[in-house]
Amino acid sequence: MKLSDGFDARRLRPHGSRHWRLRLGAGLAAVCATVGVLLAMAGAATLLGRPPAVGTLNESQGAGAVVLGLGLVLLWAGILVWRLCRRRLRRPSDLSLSPGLMKKRD
Repeated sequence: MKLSDGFDARRLRPHGSRHWRLRLGAGLAAVCATVGVLLAMAGAATLLGRPPAVGTLNESQGAGAVVLGLGLVLLWAGILVWRLCRRRLRRPSDLSLSPGLMKKRD
């Protein structure tokens, strides 16, 4: 079967990557998760009696618990946002055409 001359299957597929916002969001979420891990480690070290040199944040056990909680919340939020961004990046958003349709048929 011959295709009409005006049809071009390449026009149906998107050109280039339009997911730069999702990639930026995934990168920022990874940074957020990393900061969360570091804060959680600093808070845990304070609660165990070996406070790191973070300044006045870790002078007491209560401040260490707050830093630990904040670190865990940042870690959880960063992982959640990263997973959502990665899931949306992997989702097919274009037409699902067979690669054989891209060939010119005469």
